[in-house]
Amino acid sequence: MKHPLLDIIALSLLVLFINCKSQRPLVNSEKSIAPKNVILLIGDGMGLSQISSSFYFGNTNPNFERFKHIGLIKTSSQNGLITDSAAGATAFSAGIKTYNGAIGVDSDTLAVELLTEIAAKKFISTGVVSTSSVTHATPASFYAHVRFRSQEEEIAAQLPRSSIDFIAGAGTDYFFKRKDHINLSTMFSNQGFILDTLALNRPKDFSLEHKIAFLLAPNHMPKMSEGRGHFLSKATQLGLEYLSQNENGFFLMVEGSQIDWGGHNNDSSYIIEEVRDFDRVIGEALDYAQKEGNTLVIVTADHETGGYTLASDKGNYNKIKGSFSTTGHSATLIPVFAFGPGSENFQGIYENNAIFHKIQNSVNWK
Repeated sequence: MKHPLLDIIALSLLVLFINCKSQRPLVNSEKSIAPKNVILLIGDGMGLSQISSSFYFGNTNPNFERFKHIGLIKTSSQNGLITDSAAGATAFSAGIKTYNGAIGVDSDTLAVELLTEIAAKKFISTGVVSTSSVTHATPASFYAHVRFRSQEEEIAAQLPRSSIDFIAGAGTDYFFKRKDHINLSTMFSNQGFILDTLALNRPKDFSLEHKIAFLLAPNHMPKMSEGRGHFLSKATQLGLEYLSQNENGFFLMVEGSQIDWGGHNNDSSYIIEEVRDFDRVIGEALDYAQKEGNTLVIVTADHETGGYTLASDKGNYNKIKGSFSTTGHSATLIPVFAFGPGSENFQGIYENNAIFHKIQNSVNWK
């Protein structure tokens, strides 16, 4: 007869073996896959309450629900507890903390290498889409280097010579009705751009042999309430179609600029409409990433605007209205949503400039 003590010893050894095997880190058994493409979606001024509005106003579930990896960023700039869009976007594009108002330069006003410039050296295509002028702080931070964000004509002059391959937004006044009377059309042509100032028309030659620029309004695109339509979605779709022709991969930054403006105006309806439009683009980016399987999607914001709160309306807990504590920015932590290969790296709480380094470490563009 088998001794009971032997059965106990055998069972203990089996449990020990199973536990040891199950506690091996996954990194030892699964090879980490680097994403080929990166889509960075920035909802300017979009804090947690702005995001939350998409859960309460609308007929469909927001695409924010599709993310499993979520983190938080601290947004203070080098010289302020509260950042502006220039320093906030430069943290993303260059990986540094700099002063408010800086575009692609450090605290000593020296130009720093941008994520798009690093990508271009690796023959990776790059694009920028925005509902503001493309010379505005966030889009400009991905291709320009100036001391102050207000230098929009100088920012515009740097775009044709930059590493950007695809751009869509507004800002024709800064390119073609300048104070120095220089028309930049020739510069675009000399740098290989196909330029359209009328509509988002897919050019006949849509190959990577040419760069593409859509500049469709004097200063900024209209509000959603003023008939902008699905510009942001269509521009993003065109950008993805164009950039994905590059076998080496691409980087695309898309900004929902006017969420911020709704916050500055203390206009809750403005925010809700712009967040809903931005969420539609998030859905398209996630659909693309799910289909391709090689694309990292990151959704975040440079800062929160308005001190926006979703509170009960006159004490009625079944009715919500937006309220505000400021017409400026706030210091609240900002959510980061990530999907695709490398998305697990974006969990936790960290500084905003870590976004740059996490992207770099994910794609190995160094």
